Amino acid sequence: MTTKMRAALTVEKQVAIALWKLAMPDSYQSVGNQFGVGKSTMGAAVMQVANTIKDLLISRVVTLGNVQVIVDGFAAMGFPNYGGAIDGTHIPILAPEHQAGEYINRKWYFSMVLQALVDHKGRFTNVNVGWPGKVHDARIFRNSGLFQKLQEGTLSQTRK
Repeated sequence: MTTKMRAALTVEKQVAIALWKLAMPDSYQSVGNQFGVGKSTMGAAVMQVANTIKDLLISRVVTLGNVQVIVDGFAAMGFPNYGGAIDGTHIPILAPEHQAGEYINRKWYFSMVLQALVDHKGRFTNVNVGWPGKVHDARIFRNSGLFQKLQEGTLSQTRK
């Protein structure tokens, strides 16, 4: 927002800040200095871009597509009856103020878990993110929309 003290950040600068922070292991202060903004402004820009990507882009890019094509693609690679490859990764975070113990993972650092499914071409077809680092991959999967669709037998009927 433009104030008497400074002009608002352009969308281009916000995206540049977010991409830099997401791609580099630099601190908030270091990235802020790189772009001439404070830590809180930098953090707000990253969150705004991330939320915009989640709200507008993910549902267009991350889609299941044709399940039979994926199964056939894996079969051609020597993996019959596979519908995807799934794994989780821990994204390091700063210790949250509340319930910090829930975010300490088995390797003793604070994290959030991202679990993703890819097709035979390595394209993301399902993403689940936001669980505390302490939570086991199996529990995350059992509570995912993907698992629910598998249980209901509706996976091949959806595009998300």
